[in-house]
Formats: sequence, structure tokens, C-alpha cells
Amino acid sequence: MPARPAMAAGSDAGRAPGVLGVVCLLLCFGFISCGSQRVYGIVHEKVTFSIASNVPLNEILWKKQKDKVAEWENSELRAFSPFTNRISLDPVSGDLTIFNLTSSDEDKYEMESPNITGTKTFSLYVLEHLPSPRPTCAFTNGSIEVLCKISEHYNSHLELIEYSWDCPMEQCKHNSTKIYFKLEDDIPQTIQCTASNPLVNKTSSIILETCVPSRGHPRNRYILIAALAGVIIVIICIVLYVFGILKCNRKTDRNNSS
Repeated sequence: MPARPAMAAGSDAGRAPGVLGVVCLLLCFGFISCGSQRVYGIVHEKVTFSIASNVPLNEILWKKQKDKVAEWENSELRAFSPFTNRISLDPVSGDLTIFNLTSSDEDKYEMESPNITGTKTFSLYVLEHLPSPRPTCAFTNGSIEVLCKISEHYNSHLELIEYSWDCPMEQCKHNSTKIYFKLEDDIPQTIQCTASNPLVNKTSSIILETCVPSRGHPRNRYILIAALAGVIIVIICIVLYVFGILKCNRKTDRNNSS
């Protein structure tokens, strides 16, 4: 008698891999959707949820959460508010395109059809247009601190923004909002910082010499000093020349009077 439970357990254990195998096959062929696919769009632009179905779709229903977005039935398309005049549906592939995106469009979408098993789900993230970063710098404790940040007024999915640097120094290989340079290092003349999200990247540059006012531009300073010295020498020569002429004139006047 005790052997029967063991056989049952063994048969269940043997059946489990078979069930898992079927599930894996269904996942591979796209008949079951586990989890949502992330899709990103930009305000006032368009985004497409791609289904790419391999079977003809006689009926299609797109929903945003529980609300209907679009419905294809009897070869007719019906769009629901607030997507009226803002969508395009491909009845062959099942792809849905939303135009003139707004931040309120951000949500979870899913497509259902009696021609396919399960549902296709998408999580839409609507991003504001990304501004260019504004690199700033400061000189403290013998080091140059460079900060790369976008405008503080931008608050559209800040968690999706990444920062990177471009310069030949080791510091620029690290993705961060702040890097440091020591004065004794061979500091590059210009570095670039880039802010990026899943759709866009924007780059700005900064000249590091402007971060150290006392250091300035040594070559220009030397040229200025040399030019100033040359002017002084010319003035002295002119003064000596004038005094020399006056002196000569005085001697000539004396000789004439004698």
C-alpha cells in the first residue's frame, strides 16, 4: 500500500516536466504572453505596438486597462475616445499605432483576438522631449569638479535618464553625473557630457580651462606681457629720440650764436 503514493508522486513528477515543456513551446511560439513588453514614446509623436501575427485576424480588440481603444470586426474599425482620430490599426498584423501622444496615454495596453491564444500586453511610457544637458564646473581643493545635469524643471521619468562623458581621461569612462580632474593631470581642453533615455540622447561640451580663473590662458598672458613690454620700449625710444633732437638743436643754436 505505501508504494502507491510513491508511484503517484513519481508520476506527478514525471508529468510536471511535460507540462513545463508545453508551456515553454507556447511561449516560444508567442501563444502565451507572460509579462508586458516595454514601449517608449515621446509627447506629440507616435508609437506602435507591434504584434506581427502569423495567422489571419478576423477580430481584434485593443484595450487600455479595461477601457476599449480600438476594435476590428466585420472588416470595420471602430476607435474609442480619447483615441478617436488618433489611431491606426493594421488588420493583418494586428499592430496598433497611436498618434499625437499625450502623457495621459501612458498605461498598460493589451490585444485580444479569437484567432490567437492568450493576450499580448504592452506597458507604454510617454516621455517629454529631452533637453540638452548643461555642464557646469567649480574649482575646489586643487581639483576641478564637473557636473552634468539637465534642467531641474524636467521631471519626465528621471529614473530612465543616464549620463556619460567623452574625453581621453580615465574619469570619463564612468557613467555618473559628476567627475573630477586634478590640476597636475594632463587635463583635456574640452570634454563632452551626454544625457540619454531609451529614445534620445543629447550632448553638450565644456572647456575645462574656464573652470580655473587663476590659471587662465598662459600663452595669451605671455603674449600680452611681451606686447606691453614692446610698447614700453618703443615709447622710451621715442622719448630718447625726441630728447636727442632737442639736444642737437640746442648745440646748433649755440654754435650759430657764437
